[in-house]
Amino acid sequence: MDTNREYINPVVERRADPWVYKHRDGYYYFTASVPEYDRIEVCRSTTIQGLKDAIPAVVWRKYETGLLSANIWAPEIHYIQGKWYIYFAAARTTETQDGLFDHRMFVLENDAVNPLEGTWVEKGQVRTRWESFALDATTFEHQGEQYYVWAQKDPDIEGNSNLYISKMSNPWTLTGEQVMISTPEHPWEIIGFRVNEGAAVLKRNGRIFIGYSASATDFNYCMGLLTADESADLLDPKSWKKSPKPVFQTNEVTGQYGPGHNSFTVSEDGLDDVIIYHARNYKEITGDPLYDPNRHTRAQVFHWNEDGTPNFGVPVKDGDPR
Repeated sequence: MDTNREYINPVVERRADPWVYKHRDGYYYFTASVPEYDRIEVCRSTTIQGLKDAIPAVVWRKYETGLLSANIWAPEIHYIQGKWYIYFAAARTTETQDGLFDHRMFVLENDAVNPLEGTWVEKGQVRTRWESFALDATTFEHQGEQYYVWAQKDPDIEGNSNLYISKMSNPWTLTGEQVMISTPEHPWEIIGFRVNEGAAVLKRNGRIFIGYSASATDFNYCMGLLTADESADLLDPKSWKKSPKPVFQTNEVTGQYGPGHNSFTVSEDGLDDVIIYHARNYKEITGDPLYDPNRHTRAQVFHWNEDGTPNFGVPVKDGDPR
């Protein structure tokens, strides 16, 4: 049996920027951007497919005005040192359209055993070198250090966002160097917008992989891959090698357009690696792609090349292909 066909897609409709985390309690925890961009939801299930019917808890809502009042994007849920954290981006409400995309990054904390319960406390904005457009934060632990990877606009670099990495002194504070590890440079990274965003970390085979997304959020959206040796200095840009071509992209045959903004998890039995991503099942979009709500959450098992690098294949078609 082709294990790429284990999950029936879409897993959850109208949920973009999906994040799935499998906890030690056996549950998959799921959060994503909702079409209204006005709140953060979390749900859980003992299976990935079961997320479709899981009842979400609204854990946070946007403010009416100010920093946290518009375009609540790409939440991620993490479990760090015995507490739950949600990383997300939010913009401010202004009279101009540009103001709606003036995002900053924020953190919520919850010390309950079940993150659908308890109280989510705002830990504030994650401060970086610049006060500029910043979003899509993720975090991971490596060799006793907590790292933070995010997308941000450097005022001195042409384009929309680059990828940066920093160590953390706690789950909401950066410390030490903040280093750029990727900037849009290949033709497939600069269609519509010059974008590197949506980082997700995968540690396997003595290496650290970062999947990320590039270009505009229509059918040109695609995934790239950064790779570093696990023993390398992760704060040295030279430690990271970028894939010269997309590693996951639109496939007209399977009818999947603009796959990206992924996360990684494992199958229910723990034997297979799974990529969680969003995509649309049509190519042409009326109006701004950001306000087209039909980026659905999808899941599929992926495999590994002989050289130890991930092989994501192509995004499989909707429905049960067996």
